[in-house]
Amino acid sequence: MNFNPIDTFKEFRTRTKIVLIVWTVLNLLILGILLFAAKASVVGSIIFFLIWELAVWGYYVYRYNFRHLHRVGEWVDAIVFAVIAATVIRSMFIELYQIPTSSMEKSLLVGDFLFVNKMSYGTRLTMTPLSFPFAHHTMPWLNTKAYSEAIKFPYYRLPGFGKIKNGDVVVFNWPDERLGRPVDKKENYIKRCVAIPGDSISVKRGVIHINGVPEDVPPMRQFSYLVRKNTMGGMGNKFLKEQDITDYELDGDSTIYLMQLNDGNRPNVQNNSLVNTVDTVLHRPGQNDGNLFPVSKQHSWSRDWYGPLYVPKKGATVTLTKGNYEMYERLIQVYENHPDFTTRGGKFYMGQEEITDYTFELDYYFMMGDNRHYSYDSRFWGFVPENHVVGKAWFVLWSIRHDVKKFTTKDGQQVESRKFDGIRWKRCFMGIK
Repeated sequence: MNFNPIDTFKEFRTRTKIVLIVWTVLNLLILGILLFAAKASVVGSIIFFLIWELAVWGYYVYRYNFRHLHRVGEWVDAIVFAVIAATVIRSMFIELYQIPTSSMEKSLLVGDFLFVNKMSYGTRLTMTPLSFPFAHHTMPWLNTKAYSEAIKFPYYRLPGFGKIKNGDVVVFNWPDERLGRPVDKKENYIKRCVAIPGDSISVKRGVIHINGVPEDVPPMRQFSYLVRKNTMGGMGNKFLKEQDITDYELDGDSTIYLMQLNDGNRPNVQNNSLVNTVDTVLHRPGQNDGNLFPVSKQHSWSRDWYGPLYVPKKGATVTLTKGNYEMYERLIQVYENHPDFTTRGGKFYMGQEEITDYTFELDYYFMMGDNRHYSYDSRFWGFVPENHVVGKAWFVLWSIRHDVKKFTTKDGQQVESRKFDGIRWKRCFMGIK
């Protein structure tokens, strides 16, 4: 069989020709952005352009000329189309994300599947273009890298519909990951943005203050509480289920619970006839919370008494001091690519040149989970640079409930077992606040 691409194109239907022309124009536009706006390498940008041109044009050539030649042609057609379409949609527009931990309870639940809108803050163009479809950083079952760093692109974000605001629920690549992965292949996290560039954040008695003003409290924010009962035994599964209390532990003498409660169910627990007192578990200043950010003996902070801390803004200049070096060291060295920034003898150097101040090149954000005492967030690992932002949590598509049981093995290890326990129908297509 003789194949002539020009004659093949002429045989395409008008609709197909329009799709291919529009696709080529858009692909050329992306090529131009990579070359002239993002300052990406010429060779890498052209290779990326050719890969996508060949993928889409090749798909239609196959569909018109070869699909009918074998029995599985329809299946191949469907699979190739799905891979191309889904890759474009996931890269540029929206992506499905699963909530893996309880750090956002009860705003978002373990088992929620939600859409992330990548256009809200502007689509971040791929930084690692050679990757396996549908895999983030690791190949399923094979446990190998799902991407190649043979081609790398610098950070560039297309115009979006707005900027990150205080209170937005944001998906981002975890900046403190130390595994050597590219920025866009780091682990995905989801938290609430509590402070934006230029803000000063502090936490007093567990309450966030932004520029001295208490936060607009998320409606389902949770804290840890000690619930002291007046009798032995549990409070009853029916009551706990009615109040949607899923994170709790009962001590050895069965009179004290450690519960994660919000402003909605805490009063009901307080009014329970079995309960004497309900007290917030607050860590006083200087109480050990592990390695809080910044790791420094100069700051007697805890998860509930934190700051004040300035959130860097692009273009803002700070005077470097011994007190803020630990805060901004990783930002300058790693996120803004100045590995030669250091301090010696109480002075600060960029290479061999002494400096006294620094002007930030990126915007930064401070993220926290709504489950305030069960969240590993910016209080522990610091700021999120703008180039790590993936998109805005949009809405919950569906939600799966699990029956979680905790038990201790013979060797003393704490183990969880999870069993499918139905779909949370009320959360399907639920907006995210």
